[in-house]
Amino acid sequence: MLFNIPMETLPREEIEALQLRRLQDLCARVYANVPFYRKRFNDIGITPGDIKRLDDVKLLPFTEKQDMRNNYPFGLFCAPRENIVRLHASSGTTGKATVVGYTARDLQHWAECGARSLCCAGVTPRDIVHVAYGYGLFTGGLGAHYAAERLGATVIPASGGATRRQVQLMRDFGANVLCCTPSYALHLWEAGQEVGIDFRELPLRVGVFGAEPWTEEMRRDIEQKMGIQAMNIYGLSEVMGPGVAMDCLESKTGMHLWEDFFLPEIIDPVTGESLPEGEVGELVLTTLTKEGIPLIRYRTRDLTTLDYTPCACGRTHVRIGRLRGRSDDMLIIRGVNVFPQQIEGLILEAEGLSPNYQIIVDRVDNLDTIEVQVEMNETLFSDEIRKLQALEARLRKNIKEFLGVSAKITLLSPRSIERSEGKAKRIIDKRPK
Repeated sequence: MLFNIPMETLPREEIEALQLRRLQDLCARVYANVPFYRKRFNDIGITPGDIKRLDDVKLLPFTEKQDMRNNYPFGLFCAPRENIVRLHASSGTTGKATVVGYTARDLQHWAECGARSLCCAGVTPRDIVHVAYGYGLFTGGLGAHYAAERLGATVIPASGGATRRQVQLMRDFGANVLCCTPSYALHLWEAGQEVGIDFRELPLRVGVFGAEPWTEEMRRDIEQKMGIQAMNIYGLSEVMGPGVAMDCLESKTGMHLWEDFFLPEIIDPVTGESLPEGEVGELVLTTLTKEGIPLIRYRTRDLTTLDYTPCACGRTHVRIGRLRGRSDDMLIIRGVNVFPQQIEGLILEAEGLSPNYQIIVDRVDNLDTIEVQVEMNETLFSDEIRKLQALEARLRKNIKEFLGVSAKITLLSPRSIERSEGKAKRIIDKRPK
């Protein structure tokens, strides 16, 4: 099912022609209205008129999250303050918050992208959508909410918290669709087990999960436990929110990115040079239509690929591959690059372990160390010590062989790692700053 058939099935040449027109208009708007961009353009000796071809986007400067923090709160806004109808912001836990503003048209476009995304997951106007993303300054809750309303579905605005009650409401209201982080979906499943509610017996048929990296192994685990189709949605507050890209039921081999609204690139995260289709690199996005705070070549730090091959669903928009991690989440342990998702994949391959884990990084005698703390499931927890020791040794060996680092493995009892109502906290870095 497609939400906007004419736009979602545009031929490639028409997509690129539309992108070029919108890119040229974007450059003219930010040069005229955003002093930050005008200075950046002047510093590298370029004007909006120099953008003649779509490939000329490579001439333009990158925008980084720190640029948004440096211009906190409204320094990168392109529209007059009186035209801004909503503000969202990051938590600011690693520095100043990044603030984004939306005009009325921006919110319409966001709802359009979100509705398209839900349609990719098979959501229809007849469905009941339970939104367990957090509401507020975080974009997840309202992003999913207005997407479902734009589609015409019924929305349960549950937000986070009161997890057991949420499970009961899902049963009582007959929710067909669940929107939340993948880690919170498993938390809901655990809460259902505790109160005697089997998700496989509920009307729920699909989950739209995002806001944190997760693996294919975790997808299979969720699908098996909850009896649903687990779909991957992508978005980031700086660019828009959830709905930038989305899996489709027909393939699940990548997320369709809505190219009439966003121009994607893949670059080498170290050199900044463009990479060809299929190579893993950092995703860079240019917002082609945003009025409130348009961004040119925004470095997402997400590592992925671009795939322009035709999809079985009929959509012509490029697909981005499952995120391989983030260039700024990468751990360097004694010269070896390690991503949390690599460790997660090895954990979920081991029978008897749950997807609830934390990676503890420390420094002992001037050497970096890793400890992987992972919960056992109920069955394994009751096993004899010898079997548990063998499992620890096997996981330690796999991490050493596949990732090239030595790790201490600590098996924990079920539900001993604190659950999050939003993004799961996977890394605890105790090293001196």
